[in-house]
Amino acid sequence: MKNKKTHTTNHSRPGFRPSATSARSQNRAERPEKREKPKFGGKPAHRSAKPDRKEETYKPAGDSILIWGLHAVRAAYLNPKRRVTRLWLSEAGEKLFTRTIDEARDDLLKRPDAKKMDREGLDRLVPPNTVHQGIVIETLPLPDQGLEAILSADPPPDLILLLDQVTDPHNVGAILRSAAAFGAGAVVMTERNAPASTGVLAKTASGALDVTPLLHVVNLSRALDELREAGYWCIGLAEEGEKTLADIDMSGRTALILGAEGEGLRHLTRQKCDELAKLPTQGPIGSLNVSNAAAIALYEMRRQSK
Repeated sequence: MKNKKTHTTNHSRPGFRPSATSARSQNRAERPEKREKPKFGGKPAHRSAKPDRKEETYKPAGDSILIWGLHAVRAAYLNPKRRVTRLWLSEAGEKLFTRTIDEARDDLLKRPDAKKMDREGLDRLVPPNTVHQGIVIETLPLPDQGLEAILSADPPPDLILLLDQVTDPHNVGAILRSAAAFGAGAVVMTERNAPASTGVLAKTASGALDVTPLLHVVNLSRALDELREAGYWCIGLAEEGEKTLADIDMSGRTALILGAEGEGLRHLTRQKCDELAKLPTQGPIGSLNVSNAAAIALYEMRRQSK
């Protein structure tokens, strides 16, 4: 009895060629499963959508503010009237700030330990495109002094600046820096329509925020009355002034009032001034940026006082 041979397909047999149907079936089995195209341009269904991650800017708690940059932070860090709650330093910032930390320790100032942070981390703490030099602190604002405290000093300052609705923090910071350089006793602003003492103002002031008192008053007109009663000659800087600053005697106690760019001094502020003075500008541009005008006026006042 002959054994029945079972028919098998030997794909390894020489000369064997699979049929087109069997080849398509085999290729279909070997190919991965076709992925369903996403609808409306979305991501494929087999991938889990990952939300975009954006680092949030650090927000100080309560009334605290951030100050950055070597000179601004150094002045604040060494000011005993300041309450500093945090200090961040990059590797480069630590090298710049080591001396200041030692000075604060020698002065027995209570200051927090520095926290190391790379440059990218510090960039996220402060506004975009900020030059922080690898040094940032969190601090409470300085206590606001009243004008009465300045005038009751013994002796009171011979020079005070008043700003009539100057709202740009860069301008106020630059004016503070000039005021500190020329020895003004204080810079006075209104509580409204004036910038807060933020990191931008402090950085522009380059340390002057912790050197020259920045005062806030409710009413600038009333503040001018107080200054006049205390013996100050109040001079408003305005293009329509009949005299230049050099023509006015400023050897005694002087209060200089500057207005916002464009609008200048308000009507009531002009009325409260003892005199209006101008700068001897020439050429097609008759006015200056308020911070530049302040620097020139402060120079003239100091020139006369000497």
